[in-house]
Amino acid sequence: MQRWRGLEDIPQDWGRSVVTIGSYDGVHRGHQLIIRHAVERARKLGVPAVVVTFDPHPSEVVRPGSHPPLLAPHHRRAELMAGLGVDALLILPFTAEFSKLSPADFIVKVLVDKLHAKAVVEGPNFRFGHKAAGNVEFLAEQGKTYDFDVEVVDLFVTGDAGGGQPFSSTLTRGLVAEGEVAGAAEILGRPHRVEGVVVRGAQRGRELGYPTANVETLPHTAIPADGVYAGWLHAQGEAMPAAISVGTNPQFDGTERTVEAYAIDRVGLDLYGLHVAVDFLAYVRGQAKFESVEGLLEQMAVDVKKCRELVAEAEAEAEAETEAGSSN
Repeated sequence: MQRWRGLEDIPQDWGRSVVTIGSYDGVHRGHQLIIRHAVERARKLGVPAVVVTFDPHPSEVVRPGSHPPLLAPHHRRAELMAGLGVDALLILPFTAEFSKLSPADFIVKVLVDKLHAKAVVEGPNFRFGHKAAGNVEFLAEQGKTYDFDVEVVDLFVTGDAGGGQPFSSTLTRGLVAEGEVAGAAEILGRPHRVEGVVVRGAQRGRELGYPTANVETLPHTAIPADGVYAGWLHAQGEAMPAAISVGTNPQFDGTERTVEAYAIDRVGLDLYGLHVAVDFLAYVRGQAKFESVEGLLEQMAVDVKKCRELVAEAEAEAEAETEAGSSN
């Protein structure tokens, strides 16, 4: 997949393409529907499929200080989009000047002059241009003038986790913030992931027999509510079952909120300085302060046992689904 940073990176001999535009934070199941449709349309037309997105998030420029928690950094979104068959990703630097482009100017500068759109695929609520004045109706109207089709993909609705609402990044962020990581995974189509570099902490986990990777998360990351979770620690090309702690470590009167992952049953791991990822499978319990360190250790043993079981169940289910799919 080609990756372009700004309009000037687009090859001058770039031909027609099928385009979809959006923040696409998280590349959740609703986004996947739109992107897959764009890819399928591109294949039928014999042209590349292009995703256009923005950095930073437009709200941070329009309303400084309002940057939403991010469900996935750009490199992760790019990986997910590539997996869906996208041929090129255009990240447009979203500046104050860019935000003032009228919907008509945006269409000409991006879709017509640079990407030579043959078709544009969007969700029903797509808005663009200065003050989000442009919508899919205006886009379709302009398409008649500039020779591109507009196709609107209706988003499916979520199950129990979303209360019947359409798939959305806002809904997913809310679930993550509440610690409802299983519900967030239902919308994302995969576990919510937090990434960052492993840094040295107080090393109390090591002293207690549960050495953890203290992850310095990326800016604006959507971090789950304080608590203990089951999941995986991804490091050095391996996904390791993990017990994950999010919070301020109340047992030792901590004040800084951290994300720490204990790789279950692994000994001698040295991950300092490495970029790792933590996937959240299920909420286990809230943070608590115990009467003694011994009480904490007893609970940690229970937590690790529970996390081990939850991950094993999830892996067994995934393996069974894979086998069922391959036999069909």
